This record gives sequence, C-alpha cells and structure tokens, in this order.
Amino acid sequence: MTTENFAACIATALRRIAPEIDLQDIAQDEDLREECELDSMDFLNLLADLKKQTGISIPESDYPQVRSYNQLISYLQDHHQ
Repeated sequence: MTTENFAACIATALRRIAPEIDLQDIAQDEDLREECELDSMDFLNLLADLKKQTGISIPESDYPQVRSYNQLISYLQDHHQ
C-alpha cells in the first residue's frame, strides 16, 4: 500500500465515525483526537476500522505513536508487510 492508500483508508474510517469532519481542515501534526473531536470510543473505532481495511493491528502500547494524522500514516507504512 502507498501513502495515498493509507490516507484513503483513514479518510474512509473518519467519514464513518465522524462524517462532519473535513480532513482538509485538520492540522496533520496535531493530536488527531483533538482535531477531529474524537472520544476514546471513536478512536478505538477508528483503529478497528483501519485494521479491517489494512490488516494492521495497533496495540494499545503503540497509541502514543499514532497521535497525529501524520504519525498514523507513518505507523501504517512502517507496519505494512
């Protein structure tokens, strides 16, 4: 998968969880939960949706590594086989 594929997966997941979010309006290096106003359940649903789309599981111990949009993209790229 490419960066664009991962970005599309994140966009798809966010549209399901928070359809009011416009990805063009978020700061990609800031905390994704704050930028998208996601509560903890929304964040877990985001990660579950990404797992379904990519097959990449993000364990709780790695949550600090996926705080921002750009961190999440990097994490998915690094853990994609």
